[in-house]
Amino acid sequence: MASLSLLLAGCAPHSQPAGGKRTIVVTYSIVGSLVKDLAEEQFDVVTSMPNGLDPHEWEPSAKDIETLNHAALIVRNGLGLEGGMEKALAQAEAAQVPMFTASQHITVRTVKAGQGLPTTDPDQAVGAKDPHLWLDPQRMKAIVLALAAELKSRFGTDLESKANDLANRLDALDAKIKAEMALLPEAKRLLVTGHESLGYFAEAFGFTLVGAIIPSLNDQAEVSAADLAALKQAIGARKVAVIFTERGTPVRVTAALGMEVGLKVVEITTHALGPDGSYFTFLETLSQTLLGALQN
Repeated sequence: MASLSLLLAGCAPHSQPAGGKRTIVVTYSIVGSLVKDLAEEQFDVVTSMPNGLDPHEWEPSAKDIETLNHAALIVRNGLGLEGGMEKALAQAEAAQVPMFTASQHITVRTVKAGQGLPTTDPDQAVGAKDPHLWLDPQRMKAIVLALAAELKSRFGTDLESKANDLANRLDALDAKIKAEMALLPEAKRLLVTGHESLGYFAEAFGFTLVGAIIPSLNDQAEVSAADLAALKQAIGARKVAVIFTERGTPVRVTAALGMEVGLKVVEITTHALGPDGSYFTFLETLSQTLLGALQN
């Protein structure tokens, strides 16, 4: 019986595999990029969702679920982002796989009165919690530092030096984007997007959310004729210069809107890493695309 107990203990999800590294499973690729920067020398870091796929639609395979159930730690975004994974995550949690929820370690942005467009969508009601936390480097810094503390507490792995280096790099990225955006007149810092994805970015870098083609935090909501009419009015009233579109926004609707209001449509990437897999490249590319479009 004693030997059987030892064998079972060796198979526990949080145990150190013989001759290998513990596995951290991260649900989402953009958060996963920084987790890899922090921990990949000491852990195998695996991302569940393929980069760029819709997190609300993607569902894990049997192999993905097995990986979750054998992880030493699961790092998830929270706030409903992992829509298609919720059942698998609940099963892993019931199996006592430890969870680190990134959104529990930041001040979560909520929809404020007067933001976006009037809509009946509960994802855009005043007080709705915004899951797009990766669009603010200071919040990502808080997550990195909290995760480093969690890994030290749970596994005895000291990643303080790596965490501090990442924190300094995130501070530098934040300062660089703020300095660049300061060159843009406040009257031009107006955002119309595919869905309400840039709230954290707007809050961090001094932009105003005018509205979205899909006025929801979730790109699974549908386009409404009434919402589009309100958006056209807001675009004209605020003298918006550019419409930004992104993954999940209906292309024909966006093109038609641009034609009707006489504005160019610029595609941005808010939910996928670039070819190098770097969070820093991702956010710099996004900020440069926004800046370049709004300066012209």
